[in-house]
Amino acid sequence: MRAALYQSVRALSIGVARRLTHACFVHAGPERHILALDEIRYTAADNPEKRHYRPEKACAMSAYYNLIARYYDIETADRTDDLVLYSELAGQYGGPIFDVGCGTGRVLLHLAQEGHKVHGIDSSRAMLDLLDNRLAALPHLAQYVSYTEGDILTYEDATLYPLMLLTYNALMHFHDQDEQIALLTKLRSLMKDDGLLIIDLPNAGETFATEDSDSLIFDRTFLDPETGHMVMLQSYSSLDRTMQLMQVDWIYDEITDDGTVRRTIAPHLLR
Repeated sequence: MRAALYQSVRALSIGVARRLTHACFVHAGPERHILALDEIRYTAADNPEKRHYRPEKACAMSAYYNLIARYYDIETADRTDDLVLYSELAGQYGGPIFDVGCGTGRVLLHLAQEGHKVHGIDSSRAMLDLLDNRLAALPHLAQYVSYTEGDILTYEDATLYPLMLLTYNALMHFHDQDEQIALLTKLRSLMKDDGLLIIDLPNAGETFATEDSDSLIFDRTFLDPETGHMVMLQSYSSLDRTMQLMQVDWIYDEITDDGTVRRTIAPHLLR
């Protein structure tokens, strides 16, 4: 399984990674692995100018998170198994830390509370609004936290980061090899020579084995944090194994006070 995961990530990086001087695999639970890449070196033939990133994809990703932002924190409240690892690495590598796809601050605020300086980037205004709300309730963290609203592929920064995080499937939002290579190239340009990049991905073989069942799958119920209404979350997913794409339609059924069911469908494409 470990070898298979390495091969899949190596295939993802082909054309960019000349060699990986160190690859550290940390098991973070029965369905997830975290891959740490200490260094990425480039081939002379690598030419970022030839890559074509389509801005509409960034817009689609932002639209998805803008749609589900109000549910995000309650859905991920129990996702804490990776935080200990990030804390240990932050203590080892120091800051500032770059949190790519920081969202509402699940990881960013955790590290800031431990006294680490963290800079985040996210393309969803709705997610960052929630981060602002959380920061307003934790004013003592303002000295440790900063963020940028925007697209990581066009981001420019003079800072070189010793530790960079791509947590909770963030890499899967880049839907073809050119986009993924462009992302890795951008991150390498922002990373110190002895820095560390963490990429958190699911174990595709185990997690997605039954994702192509043409069935509506019940996920959970929870209370909407804004209205107090009960929400039932279901999903329908399909796989394109040739293109290595998974389309997930998240279906939120909110039961209002008068018994009306208000449905929100949030389509989500992952690679």
